Amino acid sequence: MTRQRTYPHGVTCWIDSEQPDLDAAARFYAGLFGWTLTDAVPPDAPAPYLIATLDGQDVAALGPATGSTATWNTYVAVDDVDATAAVVADAGGAVVAAPWEAGPGGRAAGCTDPVGAPFRLWQARRRLGAQLVNAPGAWNFSDLHTPDRDDAMAFYTRLFGWVAAELGQGSGTLLRVPGYGDHLAATSDPGIHERQAMAPPGFADVIGGLLVLPPDEPAHWHVTFSVADRDDSAATAERLGATVLRSTDDRWTRNALLRDPQGAEFTVSQFTPPDDW
Repeated sequence: MTRQRTYPHGVTCWIDSEQPDLDAAARFYAGLFGWTLTDAVPPDAPAPYLIATLDGQDVAALGPATGSTATWNTYVAVDDVDATAAVVADAGGAVVAAPWEAGPGGRAAGCTDPVGAPFRLWQARRRLGAQLVNAPGAWNFSDLHTPDRDDAMAFYTRLFGWVAAELGQGSGTLLRVPGYGDHLAATSDPGIHERQAMAPPGFADVIGGLLVLPPDEPAHWHVTFSVADRDDSAATAERLGATVLRSTDDRWTRNALLRDPQGAEFTVSQFTPPDDW
C-alpha cells in the first residue's frame, strides 16, 4: 500500500489559487485538468475553499480573491509556522499575513521574500500537502522568478536550508533540500533513486527552480502543471477562455505559458524525454 505523501521542512508542498469569481474558476480548471472540486470548510464559514482532486487525491485548491486579481500561491512546509515566521523579517523578508489557523488542516502564514515575491508557510495537520504530483492534471513544480538570485538564495537558505545547483548555460538554478530524496524513498516513492539513476547526483532532492528576471519584472513564484499533451491542453484552455502567451520546446519538455480567464498565469508542461534517455 502506498503511503501518504509527506513534506519535510523546507519542501514546497501545496498550491492554491485566489480567484475573484470562484465558480467561474472552478469551471475552468475542472474543464482543463479534470479536477473534482469539493468545499473543505463548514457551511457557516465566511468563504469557501475548494479542494481539487484527481482520482481521489488532493492536487490543489481554489479560494476567493480579496480583490480583483487572480493569482497562484505556493506553500512551503515547515515544522513550526510561528517559529519560521519569526525568522522571516530578520532574514530580510516580511510577514504579510500573521500565522493563522486553517481549521483542522493545519496552520499557515503569508510572507514575502526580500525582493517581494509572495509565498506561504504551511504546518500540516490533516492536510499534508499535494498527494498526487507529476501526473497529467497535477502540480509539477514551482519556480521562483526573481531579479536578485544572491539575495533570494541567502534568504531561503537561512529559512529552509535550500542548496543551489546550477544548470549551466543560463538555464537557471535547481533548488534542493538535502535528504528529501531519501525521505521520498522511505515513504511515498520507494523507487525514486533507481528511476533517477541517470540523473545528476542530488536530483531526487530538488524541490523547485530559480530563474533570474529582468529588474523591472516583479518577483513571484510561478506554478507548472504536468499534462499529457501540451498542444491539446493549450487548445482546451483557449476554448475555455484562457490566453496562450507563448509555447516553447526544450530537450525534456514541451511547455505553454497560459493566462487563465481571470488573469492568473501558469505553465502546462508535457514531459518529452530524448530517445537516448
